[in-house]
Formats: sequence, C-alpha cells, structure tokens
Amino acid sequence: MIKTKLDINSNDNSLFVTAQCNNRCLMCSQPPLKRNDVEILFEKNLLVLDSAPIELKDIGITGGEPTLLGEKLFDLIELIKCKLPETQIHILSNGRAFANRDYTKELARVGGDKLLLGVPLHSDYSYDHDQITQVGKSYVETMKGLYNLAEFGIKIELRIVITKINFNRLYTLSNFIYKNLPFVSYISFMGLEDTGYAIKNHEIVWVNPGEYQIQLEKAVINLSIWGMDVSVFNLPHCCLPLSLHEFARKSISDWKVKYLSGCEKCKMKNDCCGLFSTSKKELEITPKF
Repeated sequence: MIKTKLDINSNDNSLFVTAQCNNRCLMCSQPPLKRNDVEILFEKNLLVLDSAPIELKDIGITGGEPTLLGEKLFDLIELIKCKLPETQIHILSNGRAFANRDYTKELARVGGDKLLLGVPLHSDYSYDHDQITQVGKSYVETMKGLYNLAEFGIKIELRIVITKINFNRLYTLSNFIYKNLPFVSYISFMGLEDTGYAIKNHEIVWVNPGEYQIQLEKAVINLSIWGMDVSVFNLPHCCLPLSLHEFARKSISDWKVKYLSGCEKCKMKNDCCGLFSTSKKELEITPKF
C-alpha cells in the first residue's frame, strides 16, 4: 500500500519504496513487479515525509526489497532522521544485501540506533528456506547478512512466516535461533496472509493454524524460557492455546483488518489482531479455550 499521508493514530505508517524484489517468495503478499519505480516512489515519499507528524514513534520502509535502492536507501534514512529525529525506523528486508559487509557498515553509520531490521528466516534448513524464496543460496546470503547486522550493532527482528513447508520444523528452528542467532532483539512467528502469491501457490504453502499449534507452542515457549523476546503475529486469540495469549500481538495493519460478527461479544477483541480482510481463504477457527 502506497501511503499518501502518515497518521499518528495508525499502526501502519510505512513508506513503500519499490515494487521490485530479488526474491520470489511462494507466499509473498506483495508480488514483485519488474519496473524501474525507485525514482518516482522516492519523490512521492519525500512529499509524504513533509507532512509527517513530528511525534511519530515509528516509521516503516518496505517494498518489494528496500535494499534494491542501493545507496539511495541511505539518503532516505538520512532524510527521515532529519525530519523525524526521535522516530524509530523499521526496515523490512530479505537481508541478502547485508551479506556485503561494507554496505551493512554504511547502513549502521547512517541509521545508528534508530534502525530495526525485520528479516525473514524461513527455516533452519537451507533447502526449505531457498525453496520458499525460490532463489538458490538465499539462505547463505541472509545468514551472512544477519551476522553482519549484528556485528555493526543494528537491531534485528527475525520473522518466521508459518507455511506448510516449514511448520514441522518450528521447534527445531527455535533451538537453532537460540544457539546461532542469540543476538536478535525480537522473534516474530507470523500467520500467513492468503493473498498475492499465496493464492497461486495455495496447495504448497497454506496450512490451517489449527494444524500447527503444538509446534508453534513448543517453539514460542522454548524461546521464552531462554529469555528471548518472542511474539505471535497475525493469529487471533481464538486460534491459539491459552499459553500463547501473552505472546499474541495486535499486528494486522488497520487498513486490512476485519473481525467476524461473533467477535463483537468477545472480551479479548481489544487485544486481538483479528483477521486479514485481504485473505482469500477464511481461517477454520476452532476456539482453543
């Protein structure tokens, strides 16, 4: 979604910087486009920044893949810091560009402590990760990128979108994260939005949340016991066991969230993320409590 104005009351204030991407993730909700849109979107985002409220706590940079801007990404970060000096900058990236140590070092110099990188890791098993991204050796590049980000002190949010391909390895992945990526600041397990490429690849990626609650519970509790900051995104409370309610976040963007008629009487509605209005397939909800 291309924003024309940033709203202090919105939970989704992001700058859409390009529709291009160097991954082709099987479940991508924003299928990439092959077009040179960097310059025109850069100019549009400058206008959005001009009207941004100074009190804005967070701003996102998303796409597509933001690092395809190259050094222009650094220009945008500097403009944000000039306009919004107290605002945290949350960049969603596949992390592959950060395998380049010099690029990562420059990002750290420009962004400093205002940056948080949201990077997806689809599995501890390289084959599964590369199958999901549809790019060979993307796992290796992403892992190198994570280590480079950590070296230069950039905060990392590790994102795991749950699919039919990776749900059986969630617990194994949680062990892998603790042992090999203990420096990440946040870990987010995310329910799948059934739109974009996820519709085209439905039989490959879709798994109903009820089928992976045991695996998800074991992975989340495992990381929590080890003192890591772990959350569950995009899954309503009624899909989750009671043990995971404290980890569930109100995560779905306000412009694409919906609640069912039965949700109106639910005492947890104010804390619940609801459902994606953009998803083609409705969740098969069997309350866990």
